[in-house]
Amino acid sequence: MTPERLQRILEGALMAAQRPLSVEELERLFEGDASRPERASIREALREIAESCQERGYHLKEVGSGYRFQVDEELAPWVSRLWEEKPPRYSRALLETLALIAYRQPITRAEIEEVRGVAVSSHIIRTLTEREWIRVVGHKELPGRPALFGTTRGFLDYFNLKSLDELPTLAELRDLDQPAGE
Repeated sequence: MTPERLQRILEGALMAAQRPLSVEELERLFEGDASRPERASIREALREIAESCQERGYHLKEVGSGYRFQVDEELAPWVSRLWEEKPPRYSRALLETLALIAYRQPITRAEIEEVRGVAVSSHIIRTLTEREWIRVVGHKELPGRPALFGTTRGFLDYFNLKSLDELPTLAELRDLDQPAGE
């Protein structure tokens, strides 16, 4: 199979998919083919596709669960007009809870409440779970065996992250709070 043909097949699969595709899933496209490409060839083809998209309105992005095409961020003001619905607005409490889970995982509900100083609403946990941003990753060895929460690949995908290492550091977040020029 020629590199050009491989790129076209991968592009088609990524365009048709409604979610990111992992390299393993892309490999399965070729099961039973006599000219099945090697994993290294698939990775090289993905690199070349990403390179060819640099000057386009979309990019090939690697996120937590695989690769996907996405619109260039600077085009968002125009492209977002295609959808009439407003994006969901999340409360400060929900975002604080999610941030604590992301930065301190695995973490219990009681530990979240201790940091925030207020009770964590069941609605917040349910919303984060339904959005598939968090999940129970285990139970702490304490009376009652409280659930330990952690983030999911869905969290990484939604926030455009390949891994948790790409989260801003706490120092970077503090810098955002400082007015310019300080």
